[in-house]
Amino acid sequence: MEEFNSSLVPFNMSSTPASLVSIRLVPVVVLSICFLLGVPGNIAVIILKPNWQHLSSLSQSLMLNLAISDLICLLPLPLWIYALLYSWTLGLVACKLLAYLMYCSLYSSLLTVTVLSVQRYLQVVHLQKTFDRVGKRRLLVLLWLVTTILSIPALVVRQLIKQPHGTDCHFQYSSQSQEVAVMLTETLTGFVSISVMVFSYMGLHRKLNQAAFFNNPQTTRLVTSIILTFFVLWMPYHITNVLGVAAISLKNERVLKFCMDSWYTVSALVPMISCFNPLLYAFASKNMCTVCGEREH
Repeated sequence: MEEFNSSLVPFNMSSTPASLVSIRLVPVVVLSICFLLGVPGNIAVIILKPNWQHLSSLSQSLMLNLAISDLICLLPLPLWIYALLYSWTLGLVACKLLAYLMYCSLYSSLLTVTVLSVQRYLQVVHLQKTFDRVGKRRLLVLLWLVTTILSIPALVVRQLIKQPHGTDCHFQYSSQSQEVAVMLTETLTGFVSISVMVFSYMGLHRKLNQAAFFNNPQTTRLVTSIILTFFVLWMPYHITNVLGVAAISLKNERVLKFCMDSWYTVSALVPMISCFNPLLYAFASKNMCTVCGEREH
């Protein structure tokens, strides 16, 4: 058991070309769909600002920040798709910077949605105005500061890995403790954010349903779709991280191999959130935005 070091090297070092194709085919298809649908959707949100007329300046800033974060996440996808199909050809600096940019955009999107859900909960349920103009700027600066700090591991552990089929821009950890620390940080951030969001939207949903005017299927479908989308697309990634931590702690190579083989697929699901966000938070939330806007003004 002392030779349990497989978590320190990329899982596909021993993979055959045929198995690599099967492992990477699904992520390539998913990422391609995300790029083709998500980029036009988020650009449309930034330009058109649909259904925002009843929102406060803070809500509009959060929605705009969400669209920008999602767009930053989606624009480099062709480079990652090419690397999955062929090889990484842009060098170590680009590998680290693009990975860092990807993580910044994903964390910014996650934290923006969390803050947006808390803001809506406070304003609708507790009738509380949260931030003035100065507070709004500070909030966005703080959000991006936390985002840049949480994304630092991507700069540290991303390396160029020589493979028989080419070069990968992939994680390579210096120790098992470093790997566990990175996975736990990602998972804890995700679980806390999703829990806060679920609590906020469930409270908001109960409040709206107390009024006959807002007790309608549209509001229910919107809240349910927001929660289910984040749960379905984020949770596989975090569950895989938890299983990976358990496998390393218990020195279970079978479970670890399953986690490594699943990594490309569950990672490809995460950018899909950036594809769905324009629909959930901009184009489909007119009913809820009206409620929030009436509370804010």
